[in-house]
Amino acid sequence: MSDDRYSETTTTTGTQPHTTTVIERRSGGGGGLLIGLAVLIVVAVGVFFLFTRNASETRRDNAITGAAQSVGSAARDVGDAAKKAVD
Repeated sequence: MSDDRYSETTTTTGTQPHTTTVIERRSGGGGGLLIGLAVLIVVAVGVFFLFTRNASETRRDNAITGAAQSVGSAARDVGDAAKKAVD
């Protein structure tokens, strides 16, 4: 975004008037673009860590579930063996 500032000065030297127009042009300088890029990078890194942590927790939960099922199956086998021993 550019902001233009105009100023005119009219002077009379001798018998002829003289007009000088000065146009000052100022631009944003790209600071907003750098801030926007930094925010985008921070958001991307945050999303990456969020998904990585979520996947890690899912793997851990699946491992715990598998171990619990194995223990349950082993307990069932022991119970069946105890019933056969009594008979």
